[in-house]
Parts: sequence; structure tokens; C-alpha cells
Amino acid sequence: MRVRLLLLSLLCGCIRPGTAKCRSRDLFPAANGRLKRSLTSVENPVFHRTSSDAHLLYEILMSGIHFEPSGHFSVDDGELASLRQTRKLEVICEDIVPRNLPEILRLISLLSQTEGHLHQEEFERTLLTLVYTTQRMANSSSTHQREAWAQSFVHLYKALKQDLMA
Repeated sequence: MRVRLLLLSLLCGCIRPGTAKCRSRDLFPAANGRLKRSLTSVENPVFHRTSSDAHLLYEILMSGIHFEPSGHFSVDDGELASLRQTRKLEVICEDIVPRNLPEILRLISLLSQTEGHLHQEEFERTLLTLVYTTQRMANSSSTHQREAWAQSFVHLYKALKQDLMA
């Protein structure tokens, strides 16, 4: 419950227009090219474009999401899962958000060197990475793994908090 409230607070602050394609590509290299998904291709997908999209993202996060070890992303609520916007979120979570500790540590390092505000897609992807690390931390079997994911969570949280406070 506390994690969800934290995510809501972070999400409310992420409504910020802007495009910085070069920096986003450095932070999230998987977004560099076209992503091919089910006979369609998507270039640099962004979930949140309007305030209603932000509300939908909050609703999806509150309904429950899962990052499977296989790499699959799923939403607990069947009605929300069937929405076109949710499919865009699936592309972002499965193909762009870093999913292993070395990639997340690289992202954290780049975020610590980033000056100025994160742009919309950077904030959104960092927030989704934070959600992913939270789930990995909770599902870790060993204390060592849990600690590594917890440290990643803290660093991502600090990067988002710094962005919101700047």
C-alpha cells in the first residue's frame, strides 16, 4: 500500500512536456529503433500524453501489474489489460524498461550524471523501472539479492525525487 502511494505521488509530478530524444536514447537504449510487435512497429512509445493517460496509468498500477521472469508483462484487471493504451504500456515494460541489475545500475549511473529535468518519456520509464525493481526486491529469494534490488530502488527513487524537487 505504501509503495502504491509513493508511486501515485511520483506519477502526479511526471506531467511535464518535452522531448529530448538524444538523452532518452542514452538512458534507455532499447528505445533507439523501431520496436516490432505483432505485425506493427512502434517508434519510441510513450504511454502518458495527457492527464487522462496519467490517471489510467495510476489505475493500472493500482489494479496490479506483474513482470514475469520470462520477460512478459501483465495487468491483473482484464478490462484494463484489453485497452489499446495498456498494450503500449506492455511494449514499454517488455522492450524498453531495463530488466536486469547491470542495466538498471547503468541507468542509475546515467541518471546521476544528468543535469536538468527528466523529460516525459524518461520520467515515465524511470518510474516503471522503479516499479520493476520493487517487484524484484519483494520476490527475491536471498538476502543478498534483496539488498541489491533495494539499493537500486533507493537510487531510482532519489533520482525521481530530485527531478520532482528541482
